[in-house]
Amino acid sequence: MDPSRTSFEAYLKFLSEAPDDGTPTVLETPLALSLHFDALATQSIMSRHDPDKLVLGYTRTMMAFLLLQPAPARISMIGLGGGSLLKYCYRHLPQAKVVAIEIDPAVIALRDTFHIPPDDERLEVVCADGAEYVKSQDARPEVILVDGFLAHGMPAQLGNAAFYAACHARLADDGVLVANYLDSDADIPFYLEEIRSVFGESFSIALSEDSCNYTLFAWKGARALPSQDELLTRARALEATHPLNLRAAARRLKQGKRLASDHTFWQKLAG
Repeated sequence: MDPSRTSFEAYLKFLSEAPDDGTPTVLETPLALSLHFDALATQSIMSRHDPDKLVLGYTRTMMAFLLLQPAPARISMIGLGGGSLLKYCYRHLPQAKVVAIEIDPAVIALRDTFHIPPDDERLEVVCADGAEYVKSQDARPEVILVDGFLAHGMPAQLGNAAFYAACHARLADDGVLVANYLDSDADIPFYLEEIRSVFGESFSIALSEDSCNYTLFAWKGARALPSQDELLTRARALEATHPLNLRAAARRLKQGKRLASDHTFWQKLAG
């Protein structure tokens, strides 16, 4: 049978049966598996052909932290989902210890379904509140990735000054914070003001690749973002080992620095 026809039938069945109480649910088709908290929003997609591939554009954009931190020794991830970012970093950054913090044990219970490797000396999945975890840990990651969502959206504790201050304190001296926001979230202007109160002007935000998300990059210290030419040079070098369009991400990162200061744009979004 045509895989597209089978996938369509599986999706129709999923729409009729998906719970509406926020329970994590897996939609299985011949080509992919996807994680959902309701029938409308997709949290994660895994290709059956290439389980470690970053299918969703926003995940590829989040990996643009490589332009600022190409070889992190430790990466902390708040939010596990289907483990797309975790699997990519575990496979392509062999020098890094990757720790994912997930608040929902039902999501962690799906790790085998999404081909997430077992814990070892380089990988750890922790069941905890990400905001509290950042405050309590002594480790100094070079990168913190924030992609934590529940059925109703991003939890409030992952978008305020107290959380961003805890991330700033926890990051290594040259560390980078990356956060994923839905473009429909009217609170983005609030998040940016909270970020500005902690990181000053050392942040950038832009639409993600091929998706309806914004990606925030905030870097510790007052250093300026490298020039676009320098970012493109770094991107070309990294693309030799990373199957990502980092040159496009470099342009987004630079453009996002200007967008971060466009108060009129964000006021209209909050509208």
